[in-house]
Amino acid sequence: MTVQIDTSRYTNLALERQEDDVWIVTLNRPSKRNALDVDTIEELVDFFSTAPRAGVRAVVLAGSGDHFCAGLDLIEHHDEDRSPADFMHVCLRWHEAFNKMEYGGVPIIAALQGAVVGGGLELASAAHVRVMDKTAYFALPEGQRGLFTGGGATIRVTDLVGKARMIDMMLTGRVYQGQEAIDVGLAQYFTEGSSFDMALEVARKAAQNLPLSNFAICSAVSHMQNMSALDAAYAESVVAGVVNTQPDARARLAAFADKSAARVRPND
Repeated sequence: MTVQIDTSRYTNLALERQEDDVWIVTLNRPSKRNALDVDTIEELVDFFSTAPRAGVRAVVLAGSGDHFCAGLDLIEHHDEDRSPADFMHVCLRWHEAFNKMEYGGVPIIAALQGAVVGGGLELASAAHVRVMDKTAYFALPEGQRGLFTGGGATIRVTDLVGKARMIDMMLTGRVYQGQEAIDVGLAQYFTEGSSFDMALEVARKAAQNLPLSNFAICSAVSHMQNMSALDAAYAESVVAGVVNTQPDARARLAAFADKSAARVRPND
């Protein structure tokens, strides 16, 4: 059963549905450099819990203004003066949001510009594809602020850049930009133009795939990374059994068989 997304319920996220069921999800707190407060996290949980059941084919995740996301709203954190237990539950909601993104089965393409810092990098790392422009910069400054990551950086950013680089980023506040950020794995695409335009192009390409195939790609791969090699091989076989025999794939397989489908070619 397909559910509807009520866009009027969202204030910190701006939502826009495209004709091809690609949705634009924009962090909409530009005066705060799109810092993540409690309300924004709850809206992320809500949207990404609903998206797989609402016919969303792909998502472009962007930030309004000059920055993608500057991380945890430190002003809110300071003013709330939370107890350890209170902040633990805040972190658990971050994990809920980012797990819904990574494991939800809907391709998420992050359009990165300006600050992708702290919790903003944790958010970006929960997307499946990251596109950066020449203004984007990446950092984990928690160590300098007397903090520690709480939204999954130790898991996802470490997966992207490796343990040694992750620790270096946290200890020293090291900033990655440009081609170096691509080289260490923080993004997959680098454009001199608009990261949003390129992210939308990638999202529209992904949206042309069958939804069940995308679900497997954007969910099963992450699950399998958490398994032993033996368990992952078994799970992969089961998923392939379901996906590779889906009725909707018959026309695509027939097109390949009669040579009317596009062939994979090297770049010119």
